[in-house]
Amino acid sequence: MLILLPPSEGKTPAARGRSLALDALSFPDLTPTRQVIADALVRLAGGPAAKARAALGISAKQIDELQRDADLWNIPIAPASAVYTGVLYDALGFPTLSAAARRRAASDIAIASALFGLLRVTDHIPAYRLSADTTLPRVGRLAATWREPVQHELATTAKRGVILDLRSSSYVGLGPVPAALADRTAVARVLHEKAGKRSVVSHHNKATKGRLVRSLLTEARPRAIPDLAGALESAGYRVELAPPTKDGLPWTIDVIVREI
Repeated sequence: MLILLPPSEGKTPAARGRSLALDALSFPDLTPTRQVIADALVRLAGGPAAKARAALGISAKQIDELQRDADLWNIPIAPASAVYTGVLYDALGFPTLSAAARRRAASDIAIASALFGLLRVTDHIPAYRLSADTTLPRVGRLAATWREPVQHELATTAKRGVILDLRSSSYVGLGPVPAALADRTAVARVLHEKAGKRSVVSHHNKATKGRLVRSLLTEARPRAIPDLAGALESAGYRVELAPPTKDGLPWTIDVIVREI
């Protein structure tokens, strides 16, 4: 099984340790693109502050984030599971997973990243500021830069098994699941139901996705999309499964919640 997660905007810097080594990361075919983007980010962050803040969406009060980007090659690194914080990752709760669930997380989860393309939870990275919708000088739009290498990596990595795509739309844009894999891919949506009406609520959406992944890490790996829906129902979720509307599109799994 492959579970695709977004990163988090909030990141916890490592207090000490060694610095970034791209060749130590998973998905090594992405290393050349990582090098280009990292170098461009360091140049941008080390240049005129106003230009860098505008490009990266950083306010004048977030100068520490700009400084981390400028010093990317030298600051300490930590596992991605510790660096990425925020609602989804708090709900997933890596530190409190069992040893078996942590092993499953290491093999089944891939995190989308504007800087690194894809990461495993065990990959050691620095805290950084770079969003999927950024345009970097000398590189261009990250969605265009990452699309081909990330799609190639997904096709290589997910040769069998179910794919659950929990990425936000901007991170899907960095590398959609290839159409050839769509028949065993499901996109999950979290919908809040109230008075017969359904809507997407961002904060609760992230928290539910984190808890959902936590549940799946303790279940048997599903062999097909209907098995995935069954596993979620067994874990206590109310789900509705919809098949693709045409070839090349994924399944949809709606997770319906009534309380936020």
